[in-house]
Amino acid sequence: MVRSMTYRPRDEREIRCPLEYGMDIFGGKWKPRIICILNHKGHMRYSDIKKELVNLTDTVLSSALRELVEDGIVVREQFEEIPPRVEYSLSDKGVSIVPILQSICEWSSLFHRVDEEHVLTQCQTCDFISR
Repeated sequence: MVRSMTYRPRDEREIRCPLEYGMDIFGGKWKPRIICILNHKGHMRYSDIKKELVNLTDTVLSSALRELVEDGIVVREQFEEIPPRVEYSLSDKGVSIVPILQSICEWSSLFHRVDEEHVLTQCQTCDFISR
């Protein structure tokens, strides 16, 4: 049997499951935290986001923000001022992720064992869970 000349292998993105897509978009160590902070604070400048996140390099923050902007989760607004000013905020698509992250945070709070050495401190600024 001869295969058609129009055959092409399936692209990796065509065979990924929806969970993998979601985790690629808003998973990882820093993206959920950036979304959390923008949800809580609204419009923020790069330096303000950086101050909110502990132990985050400029390279990682700029890369995560660029990916979130490319995926339509975060809006980057540049103002034509001197000096130039750029602000980041959640898009409607980004806001739609917040309930998902809230559910994950609620689940984690049920099963995370808190002790003096391992306290969940990053979410103290989030309004995900009413504590």
